[in-house]
Amino acid sequence: MAYLAPIHRPSSVRNALKIRLLSPDEESLVIAYRKIVTNRDCRKANRLEIYSLLNDGLVLSHTRALYGKVTMLESLQFAQSPTEYLFVGTDRYMFFLLSWDHELQQLRTQKAYVDQADKTSRDSQIQDGCHVDPTKQYMALQLFDGVITILPLLSKGKKKTASEALSLGEPVPARITEFFVRSSAFLYPREGIDAQPRLAILYEDNHQRICLSLKNLDYTAGGAGDPGSASLDDVTARDDLELGASHLIPVPAPAYGLLVLSESSITYFDDINGEALIEPLKEPAIFVTWTAIDAQRWLLADDYGRLYFLMLILEDHEVKGWKLDLLGITSRASTLVYLDNGLVFVGSHQGDSQLVRIQEDGAEILQSLANVAPILDFTIMDMGNRTGETHANEYSSGQARIVTGSGAFQDGSLRSIRSGVGMEDQGVLGEMAHISDLFSLRSSGNVAQSDTLVAAFVNETRVFQFTTSYEVEEREEFAGMALTEGTIHAANVRGNRLLQVTSSRVRILDSDSGMVTAEWSPQDASSITVASANEDHLVISSGGSELIALDLTQDFQVVTRRNFTAEGQIACLHVPTVRRDVCIAGFWQSGAVAIIRLSTLETLQRVVITEDTVNVPRSLILTQLIANEPPTLLIAMANGEAVTFSLDAVSNILSERKATILGTQGATFKVLPRENGLFNVFAICEHSSLIYGSEGRIVYAAVTAEEASCVCPFDSEAYPGAVAIATESDLRIALVDTERTTHVQTLKVNETVRRVAYSSKLKAFGIGTIARKLEGNYETVHSSFRFCDEVLFKELDRIEFENEELVESCIRADLFDGAGEFVERFVVGTAYMDAPDQDSVRGRIFVIAVTPERKLKTVAKLDVLGACRALGVIDGNIVAALVKTVVVYSLNGPDLTKLVTYRTSTAPIALSISGNQIAIADLMKSVSVVTYSRPTHAGGSHSLVEVARHFATAWSTAVCYVDDHTWLESDAEGNLMVLAQNLAGVSADDRRRLDVVGEMRLGEMVNKIQKVDVEESGNAVVVPKAFLGTVDGSIYLFALITPSKQDLLMRLQQAIASRVQSPGNVPFNTYRAFKNSVREAEEPFRFVDGELIEKFLDCPGTMQEGICEEVGMADVEEMRTIVESLRRIH
Repeated sequence: MAYLAPIHRPSSVRNALKIRLLSPDEESLVIAYRKIVTNRDCRKANRLEIYSLLNDGLVLSHTRALYGKVTMLESLQFAQSPTEYLFVGTDRYMFFLLSWDHELQQLRTQKAYVDQADKTSRDSQIQDGCHVDPTKQYMALQLFDGVITILPLLSKGKKKTASEALSLGEPVPARITEFFVRSSAFLYPREGIDAQPRLAILYEDNHQRICLSLKNLDYTAGGAGDPGSASLDDVTARDDLELGASHLIPVPAPAYGLLVLSESSITYFDDINGEALIEPLKEPAIFVTWTAIDAQRWLLADDYGRLYFLMLILEDHEVKGWKLDLLGITSRASTLVYLDNGLVFVGSHQGDSQLVRIQEDGAEILQSLANVAPILDFTIMDMGNRTGETHANEYSSGQARIVTGSGAFQDGSLRSIRSGVGMEDQGVLGEMAHISDLFSLRSSGNVAQSDTLVAAFVNETRVFQFTTSYEVEEREEFAGMALTEGTIHAANVRGNRLLQVTSSRVRILDSDSGMVTAEWSPQDASSITVASANEDHLVISSGGSELIALDLTQDFQVVTRRNFTAEGQIACLHVPTVRRDVCIAGFWQSGAVAIIRLSTLETLQRVVITEDTVNVPRSLILTQLIANEPPTLLIAMANGEAVTFSLDAVSNILSERKATILGTQGATFKVLPRENGLFNVFAICEHSSLIYGSEGRIVYAAVTAEEASCVCPFDSEAYPGAVAIATESDLRIALVDTERTTHVQTLKVNETVRRVAYSSKLKAFGIGTIARKLEGNYETVHSSFRFCDEVLFKELDRIEFENEELVESCIRADLFDGAGEFVERFVVGTAYMDAPDQDSVRGRIFVIAVTPERKLKTVAKLDVLGACRALGVIDGNIVAALVKTVVVYSLNGPDLTKLVTYRTSTAPIALSISGNQIAIADLMKSVSVVTYSRPTHAGGSHSLVEVARHFATAWSTAVCYVDDHTWLESDAEGNLMVLAQNLAGVSADDRRRLDVVGEMRLGEMVNKIQKVDVEESGNAVVVPKAFLGTVDGSIYLFALITPSKQDLLMRLQQAIASRVQSPGNVPFNTYRAFKNSVREAEEPFRFVDGELIEKFLDCPGTMQEGICEEVGMADVEEMRTIVESLRRIH
């Protein structure tokens, strides 16, 4: 049973509009993030975001997920409403009207149309369209070829209720003869002339002529239970338009009529006298979208990211011409929205969406919204380690760093994506190795914030003092501190004094004079091993087993001392600031943690964490993570576990024990202050994490800091809210986020990054790119293979391919070199765009080596008769997916030798290799599995034998091996299928069959599925198996649910789906049900939507109790723990 959760949500923008939704006095920008691409250019999204325009740019005001993929957005204004309504249409022909509820501060469904699908009609082949008549009487929907759906906008009447008056009427279909519609628009009515709304349609007829048709809308309202009728009658038509005509722009008063945008001209058409004014463009342009500024001016965008300003030239209200000016270059626009005061929103599918200011000298980009769509390829750079291609370590949030090939052409880029707590370096103090601890101090009582950083080493201490002008000075002497000894603890204490603890003594120093005001050493000259303090008391461990409490206000008067010989050596110690009457100690031999009264050192509470004598407490912290809750005790164990307890302030009882795996080694905890008296905890280990409270829960989030060995807060005037971080090689100042977010780093390539391969050994990427250029009004396309450094993303070398030859596939591979040894190589497959005959070369395969000088060298090259769509490696040999054939090649010096071939049904699109099995995703015929075998005797031949097949039609896009005899497949219509070989079948044909054991509609076309190997922990709810990258910029985690939790999660999904409503009241099962051109299911099959499951944590307490009761789990807290563990994996 399968589980799917988003790591990075879709970021492609195809639909946006300006609307007065939140307030009658405030215009907002509504963006629908796109979530599916099929074989036609549809505009679909499943998330609405509402932005307000402030001085600093666009600020997110509200976001809401939808159970559907948005195909259209429109604003409607009703006379009885002070604000506008939002009309939303989805790909499953469900439409609804949304308004803003000011009391609940959320979107409210005003009216919903359950299902407007016409099973007898063909879906619109271009795009779904939505237009509102300028008279505000009708709305026209373009959903099917040959049909325009008319919805009347109801007006207030005697027999209509208030809610009916603020809504739409029932939809009525109107038949048209135009099928291949390119664009349509309602014309502005002329006063005293137009008695009926007029619709203009730009279309291609059966003779491939581009035509323009004007139609009058005739609508007749129906009676009770009758939706009425509508017809569109031809008024005039033209069939002589330019072949490149693409868009219609209705022109309002005083000019009226419409503009036709074409590739080489712009035409003004007068709808009354039928006259056309055609003027050619100075340079050809492929216009993709437009937005109106006013009645005479528009902004246009073309396919190359150029933004134009178009203005009509009028004389006595008659159009005499137009003027077109180039404003500048932006991302390639999918939609344009003119906001106000020269600001325009550029929504993009291929690049970052942008807020642009129009100025006299051009366009200025003010703000960018990151977009990683489309993800054409991606590779897993690491899973929190650099141990090679097998990513085998305990999985936790944010360990995976994924590098994607994103965007297209001039918007192409490499993106490094990691979900976790971000760290932004502010400066590096210098190279310093073997720092054991860090402490921040205030140099005097006159300083309000930290200005001094103490770096402790084994045998010395170094002090760095900062000024407000960002200058840093290393002090040879500082306030009398003993800098020739290693410091165990340092802090500011009451009375403008400093505390320093070394292994041999404890000193209190006057901050201003540097005089030693008090000093204390163990009487038996034993070493101080551990120390911790608050402003009044210091507790140290002397000799490893004795605790001594010292009063800092009385110049180290010994409060009490106690020997813990029975417990063994003291491993860790903490004097909390949230409880000044206790200290907490962890012990080596017993593996116990004790809550100890500070005044007497008597044990108030003792808890044995583990019976394992090797797995002992290594670090502990008591702090306030969650507001209005008891403080939390965090204990880092030697095996990488973090154990938490809640400490009761009255009874000192430790309760609510929970354990979380942070890594494979013991972590070190450091407290970082945040606002409102709360704290975060930085856990330092091989996968550093930030532990914080959010929504009443403890959250563990990976930090992007690598190899951190020490951390301390450093809230200084020069670096407010910063932390100091020591690594194995240097000391730096950085800003660390207080919560987890998704971090995207961008390297602009300005070419389409078609394929990405990563070598951990070479610490470099191999990327296949495609460049597009305009040369003398002709478009040329070139392709190359680049070798780039992973740190600087600097290009080290490249190989240029021939004209019209494009990169199709690229992998890093360990191959047999013909001499019996494995060598690391990049393998690249190409395809030619145009081939004169069937027997000509259609593609090539390159084997590329990297020299010691980090230069590329082609060691083997082979011409093939088919485009090389995919590559893989099996048993040290190359597997190539060509047209209708899968071929295995061996590398023999400069030659590639064909070993064996397998004939596919149509064209192989993707390969997934595990052991000696190759799963082949076919363009039309789903998945087949073949087994590769070497010769068993001298003179024998290699073989590829089909052992399993999915006998169904599916337009495959990717396939991945996820478990024994189990594969995950995606198709071009946004579905996911889990296929399993039926080894228990009765007949041989049954055992060759791949059965569907899970399916759901993702709503996005997946371009690549990458397997991950994660070591399964004993109490895991799900086991991560693969990452998925989509056309719309999403990255998903696919996992398999452990058998013991399958029934629980299925029932939980059903219970939450019945309670959590989506705008438009769309059923969850309908939204996630499998759907393609052949079959439509009623609900997802053996698939759990992680995004829905995690909504359990956002439900009110009473709803959570009801869900648990329906599921059959009495303990709500246990259910929260399960869902929290699921949230942490992505």
